[in-house]
Amino acid sequence: MSKLWSIAWPQVVLFGDSITQFSFQANGWGSEITNKLARKCDVVNRGFSGYNSRWAKIILPRIINSNNVAAVTVFFGTNDCSLQDKNPQQHVPMQEYAENLKDIVKHLSSVGISADKVILITPPPLHEPTWEKECLFKGFPLNRHNSVVGQYAQACAQAGWQSGAEVLDLWTLMQKDGQDYSSYLSDGLHLSTKGNGFVAEHLWPLLEKRTAYLPMILPYWRDVDTDSPETSLLSHASQ
Repeated sequence: MSKLWSIAWPQVVLFGDSITQFSFQANGWGSEITNKLARKCDVVNRGFSGYNSRWAKIILPRIINSNNVAAVTVFFGTNDCSLQDKNPQQHVPMQEYAENLKDIVKHLSSVGISADKVILITPPPLHEPTWEKECLFKGFPLNRHNSVVGQYAQACAQAGWQSGAEVLDLWTLMQKDGQDYSSYLSDGLHLSTKGNGFVAEHLWPLLEKRTAYLPMILPYWRDVDTDSPETSLLSHASQ
């Protein structure tokens, strides 16, 4: 019997902080993307709650080292923009944050994942009254301001433009036309069900154009030859 080779499934990698880590929960934006890409590629969750871009740059070589990647989302900034005097452990200066993002794109290019496959996602806006209640409940003062988040979002967008990566500017989109964005957030910082849907809705077109070339892996069931299924299932990996 001839040797059978395993199928090399392409990947879409979601790399980020808690907003990415939690994206595979029920109604999460990662779950919705995974559903849309079923049978075409693996969607891999590489979200790390509490991490900032400084730590992300350090761990990246251990996280992504394959060139069989159709797209990567890079979603950091929510922790970087913490106020230095209130949350020094997670805070990263804005200029360093921008450089970290560019270094991440550069590293991905070095392992065969070109910049046009990378989507930088800005942090969403912060609803200060709600997040302040969460902070006080945990015993510390408000440690972020929405105006500062906006500055980091702009820095993220500029890093994307300078490095050739796509940018999804959630901070701007969620506040477009003065809309009340608080319903997009569960605690003032993390995404609610509605917020997850918003991210999936706006991210999908960017991912779709990067994965449209991927065929369905293995034949549709009606196309399997019932008299000789091996012919259909072992002769090629996709149809």
